[in-house]
Order: sequence, then C-alpha cells, then structure tokens
Amino acid sequence: MAITPNDLKTGLTIEYNNAIWRVIEFQHVKPGKGSAFVRSKLKNLRTGAVNEITFSNTSEKLVPAEILTQKATYLYAEGDQHVFMNVETYDQFALNEENIKDALKFMLEGMEVSVTTFGNEVLGVEVPKVVTLEVKETQPAIKGATANGGGKPATMETGLVIQVPDFINAGDKLVINTDDNGTYKSRA
Repeated sequence: MAITPNDLKTGLTIEYNNAIWRVIEFQHVKPGKGSAFVRSKLKNLRTGAVNEITFSNTSEKLVPAEILTQKATYLYAEGDQHVFMNVETYDQFALNEENIKDALKFMLEGMEVSVTTFGNEVLGVEVPKVVTLEVKETQPAIKGATANGGGKPATMETGLVIQVPDFINAGDKLVINTDDNGTYKSRA
C-alpha cells in the first residue's frame, strides 16, 4: 500500500531512495504562488544520518517500511558476534558487533533491550534510557570534593569512558543516561 508525502506523520517509517527513513518532522507548505509541497526531516535508520528532504510532488508514491521491534535479552559475546534471546519466543540469534557497537557501550549480560529489524536486516539495538554500570577504573577520590567540581574520566565495566564527579571511586555503581551518549546521572 503506497502513501503520498501528504500522509507523512511523525514516527512513520518509509522506504525512499534505497534507504529506510523514520519521519522526525514534517510540514505541509502551501505558498501563495506555485504548488504545495512537503518539507520533512528524516532519519536514515541504517546510518543514523538526519536529512532534510522536500517533496515537491505531493502525489509521489512512497512505500511504508515494515519495521519490527522485539524485546530481547543480551546473553553473551562470542568473538565479534553477540547472542540475544527473544523474550517471547525464546529464539536465540546473533548480531554482528559492527551493527550494534554504539549500544554495546551500555549493555551487560542479562540486560533487556529492543532490537529493531527490517526484514532480515538488523537496524539497531535500543538500550534502556538509564543503565547502572560499575566503575572499573578512575583516579582516586579527592578528599573534600563536591558534586559540582571539575570532574574526572572514569572507565565503566563495559569500556565506556565518561566524566564523573571527583568523589567517585573504582567499584562504585553509577546510573548512566544513555540518551546523550553516556553521562553520569547519580550513584546507584
């Protein structure tokens, strides 16, 4: 079932120019002179790039993309393959490290994630908005340091390096915000 640019809605996924896109924003424009057009901001689900695309032909046919999201549990790593289990069917499947490297910074064995697929192609793994990780390595705590001090780098158990307050020690469990590529939120 084809749709037109007039049917675009935020969150809709479409196939366009040999790519799969999610609509982030759209605007129907009817200038005083000339024909109407649709201005849109689309995110490429394969590359993560965001493009602004203008559809000047509002009767152009677009194909909705059938994107599936399934809940899965991260089980273990085997070389550059990472094994997951669908929480509903208990089917196990492996994903290549290259396809999910951004999510791996926040994932621990046993963590539940959302896996997004298009046909047999994995588009990405979405981790929870906040995760709790243990500090593996950081400089010793500075006596009398406050929460709003300069901060120092800390390496988490997944290899993620973030800035933390000066009072944090190795072994502390921290709540990390995953939305902005990993920032310290609080102690767990």
